[in-house]
Amino acid sequence: MDHELLIKSAEEYVAGLLENNSGGHDISHSIRVYKNALKIAESEPACDMLVVSLAALLHDADDHKLFNNENNENARAFLSGSGITPEKTEEIIKVINSVSFSKNRGRRPETIEGMIVQDADRLDAIGAIGIARTFAFGGEHKRSIEDSVQHFYDKLLLIKDELNTGAAKKEADKRHAFLEAFIAELNDEIRV
Repeated sequence: MDHELLIKSAEEYVAGLLENNSGGHDISHSIRVYKNALKIAESEPACDMLVVSLAALLHDADDHKLFNNENNENARAFLSGSGITPEKTEEIIKVINSVSFSKNRGRRPETIEGMIVQDADRLDAIGAIGIARTFAFGGEHKRSIEDSVQHFYDKLLLIKDELNTGAAKKEADKRHAFLEAFIAELNDEIRV
């Protein structure tokens, strides 16, 4: 299958899987991660763009917070149905499995493709979009503002120092500063 057609097909597949999610893990998130990954990959010419692209788009296809399945069955179903070789499928699955913050805390992916997609996903968790996603997720799970703010300290403010690639680190500096300014203002307003 043509690369462009394959990407479009993956977008449509993921949109169908995530259509009922309003807590920050929707198709818009997957597309932002894909675009972040493409931008990071520009400075990593040795990477396999097909692996990066498909892993970025499919990274939440089997997320444990959204699905109760095993062995990446949704991602595998798409890949096998798209004519991706078993070897390439395993490369993509390995990258997908290296993305989750909670499951991979402190672990660096073994491949440049894994580093790129992990960084791309983590960039979407910080900055203005990270703030919006945190409160969308919190609202969907009936968390208070204060409980959602705790997520900043448990995860978001740690991300900048755990990124892998130079391009992601550069973008993270700006987004991290925005998080810190937001938290400072929010804490002032909460104390009023």
